Amino acid sequence: MKAKLIAVGERAPRWVAEGYAEYQKRLSHWLPLELVEVEPGLRGKGRDAVRATADEGARVLAALPRNACVVALDGRGKPWSSEQLAQRLEHWRGQGRDLAFLIGGPEGHAPEVLARADETWSLGPLTLPHMLVRLVAAEQLYRAAALLANHPYHRA
Repeated sequence: MKAKLIAVGERAPRWVAEGYAEYQKRLSHWLPLELVEVEPGLRGKGRDAVRATADEGARVLAALPRNACVVALDGRGKPWSSEQLAQRLEHWRGQGRDLAFLIGGPEGHAPEVLARADETWSLGPLTLPHMLVRLVAAEQLYRAAALLANHPYHRA
């Protein structure tokens, strides 16, 4: 099983990219995780944010692997604990499908993206910068995989 983290936005700050790369490396033997950056929609004065979100959504959907289990990160999703995420990861492994985790743009996901998602995952009630969500999601996926492997990383 492989996973993709499909994220709206390009050129993460160096500290985010380095942190993400560290967890991507740690995950590599349990869950290979590839970052796919999607160009954001055009925003600004005189621009339509709904149109920008729709454009992003079309690019996100085009980046999905065939037959993947799709998990959209969304504030209205399920706020899993680390242990619950590990249980979900075990469930997804049992399905034998690749995974795609989706991070939207400033206004969130387009309705078509949420309709395509098999599940939605919330990182909690805080509003986080979308670039930081990449790093948090990668760390939590590593923690879940470590829990399943009885690795001492998670010491709750």
